[in-house]
Amino acid sequence: MNGKTILLAELTIVLLFAASMAAAQSPDHFIGRWALTIPTGSAGWLGIEDKGGWLDGSIMWGGGSVNPVDSVYIDGDTLYITRLSKVERKNAAGKVILTQTFTETITAAVSGDAMDLTRIFPQYNGKGIHRESFTGKRIPAIPPRPDLSKAKRGKPIELFNGKNLDGWELTDRCKKENRKNGWSVENGELINNPVQPEGQHLNYGNLMTVAEFKDFNIKLEANVAKGNNSGVYLRGVYEVQVADTYDRPLSLQVMGAVYGRIAPAVNAAKPAGQWQTLDITLLDRHVTVILNGTPVIDNQPLLGCTGGALWSDEFRPGPIYLQGDHTAVKYRHIVLTPIE
Repeated sequence: MNGKTILLAELTIVLLFAASMAAAQSPDHFIGRWALTIPTGSAGWLGIEDKGGWLDGSIMWGGGSVNPVDSVYIDGDTLYITRLSKVERKNAAGKVILTQTFTETITAAVSGDAMDLTRIFPQYNGKGIHRESFTGKRIPAIPPRPDLSKAKRGKPIELFNGKNLDGWELTDRCKKENRKNGWSVENGELINNPVQPEGQHLNYGNLMTVAEFKDFNIKLEANVAKGNNSGVYLRGVYEVQVADTYDRPLSLQVMGAVYGRIAPAVNAAKPAGQWQTLDITLLDRHVTVILNGTPVIDNQPLLGCTGGALWSDEFRPGPIYLQGDHTAVKYRHIVLTPIE
């Protein structure tokens, strides 16, 4: 082998090494939206974005809203995510004497469309750490907005017969946790009444249909008292908020919102105690919500599951589920029309 050949071979090795290092450091395979199954088995969601020079992220952990993380960075083939939480230290009299900040770290490695994650967080008493492993799956890109005028609708299905709870049951998690069933039927109304005896706190259950569905239109009426809230979960994955939010500013939590995801364009809610109509269409990961005859969400894309979802998989059929673990609520005239 002559000197020129040796030099060429060495240069090739250097270029290959540089290319492999660049690939290892590239954030591209982390960027996107990820459906998580968190350590409790509940649904989670992770979004990683390239902000044009740095990475940013947001996460939904089981319940609540999607929240920003505190930092995102890459070292080699590992993604690091940190979240900070503040813990108040109180004396014997209950007075806060110190506030400490604890750091939770989530690491992630990607293979194709699969993500393996580990969550490490300290005991709040400062003695030891927890370490949990869980998984994620890349969520495919959102398709274009569907043409609702061309949607082929099937035969309407009456989900609630106005007489009894036939076709409905508590969600599997609520049954597993032995939650109390506060649901009953009176005067053609599906009523949740989570009574709390004095000095006690009982955990009440969420109600779901036995049947599962894919894409559909659902029409129903809901009635919430002053200060109360519930929610209608589409396919057990996306919550449309049902709450007393009359005259409140627009937000991700008002009546008709996709909770923590999509705010309505207008607040069309009625005052508490009145019956309100919801007309919701779910098609190809897009949602349309008409509240009390007013379009409030117009064929908008759904970027992932919402807090309280039964699972994070947006492609499997699922039930309609009604949130009953918060406060009292009434529903009636629940009719679902499948979209083929």
